[in-house]
Amino acid sequence: MKHDAEYLPLSYLSQLGYCPRRVGLLLNERLWLESADTAKGRREHESVHTRRIERRGRELKLFEYPVASNDLGVSGKCDLIEAQEDPAGCRIPAVDFPVLLYPVEYKHGKLRDEQEYEIQLCAQAMCLEEVYHTTIAEGAIFYISSHRRQRVVLDEPLRRLVLETAKELHHIRESLSVPAARYSEKCKRCSLLEYCMPAVGHSARAYCQKLAQEAKEVETV
Repeated sequence: MKHDAEYLPLSYLSQLGYCPRRVGLLLNERLWLESADTAKGRREHESVHTRRIERRGRELKLFEYPVASNDLGVSGKCDLIEAQEDPAGCRIPAVDFPVLLYPVEYKHGKLRDEQEYEIQLCAQAMCLEEVYHTTIAEGAIFYISSHRRQRVVLDEPLRRLVLETAKELHHIRESLSVPAARYSEKCKRCSLLEYCMPAVGHSARAYCQKLAQEAKEVETV
């Protein structure tokens, strides 16, 4: 990453995984609307989003821990980092003994497979690895509504996907572009549906294609 490049919100890696057009609207059009889902998720996150450190013996829980990466060009916060004493671990400012780090990302709703959440979690781990010169093999996603934890292995394919997603995120920002809409079931749950209007765009393209085809048919008569 260039030293003068803009650091983008780490959470937007997850937004990009959800929908490129959505992240373009958020980044470059500065649009934001809250839906019932986003409001509920925000309230649930507020219950854990207080920066603090909890310690029990040689184990710690660090909430709202700030992270950043020069390699990825992102910055943000980890919902929770569990740190346990281990001679093979790394040194962090909070304690005077080495620890193994285990990031946990909190998400609204019930347990489900969402690759964009894994991208966000892995990016957090990569930030921690870069700062503390350590290795983090896995983390977890905690689904607040169902009180379930999903283990995530931070393997090489996922790490490559994080790098590719970060590169695409910076391209969208630097080009000030808003990717074209691609209507899917996800659109129904998107808080920006009113401004994005993906179905309208799809209908307009289909209408234009139909007119072009009719024009070609007239020319051949």
